[in-house]
Amino acid sequence: MGSEGSGPVVVPRNFRLLEELERGEKGIGDGTVSYGMDDADDIYMRSWTGTIIGPPHTVHEGRIYQLKLFCDTDYPDKPPTVRFQARVNMTCVNPETGVVDPSRFPMLGNWQREHTMEDILISLKKEMSTPQNRRLHQPHEGNDDQRVDQKGVARCVIM
Repeated sequence: MGSEGSGPVVVPRNFRLLEELERGEKGIGDGTVSYGMDDADDIYMRSWTGTIIGPPHTVHEGRIYQLKLFCDTDYPDKPPTVRFQARVNMTCVNPETGVVDPSRFPMLGNWQREHTMEDILISLKKEMSTPQNRRLHQPHEGNDDQRVDQKGVARCVIM
């Protein structure tokens, strides 16, 4: 048929990112993960924010996690850098920096050009439900004065 010898069509980086942007803006899947660009003026489309709503029946339930995804100019040939904005306890996340460790997160470690930011977020959400992560004690979110501390005693703030 004449296509012998020609490899697969490689979608240029900017077309690929525009596709991802359009998909992110439409809303994806069940709405528990989303993503979009940080700076609409960045012509290289490098900096993105992702959101994951913690899966039910885990310690992550009811939490909303913000992540930064940085797609350098070699994306999608190389994976983006992925970092949780807030502290999270997961086996694949560096507890000091919040960076998802490619050596502990197969999607980044065995990156394939076909993978997308959406795939990463969905995969991280699945990771939250795995036996090694679903019950890990999580750091407190923010500085909510009304929060009940670990002993079950409400803290009072006297103004």
